[in-house]
Amino acid sequence: MSDEKNVVVVDIKMPFMSMVIFMVKWVIASIPAFIILSIIGTILMALFGGMINGMHRL
Repeated sequence: MSDEKNVVVVDIKMPFMSMVIFMVKWVIASIPAFIILSIIGTILMALFGGMINGMHRL
């Protein structure tokens, strides 16, 4: 026998100011993530760019 129950969320009641504060915190938290991803992307592009440039010299 399974005791599983399916739940469907229909509505979430949240005051407007609480939602605005939540979204501002979300944006502030995404800034370090964007910086880290930009650094990783820059390093990868430099590596691949160097490899491609090195192939043309052969």
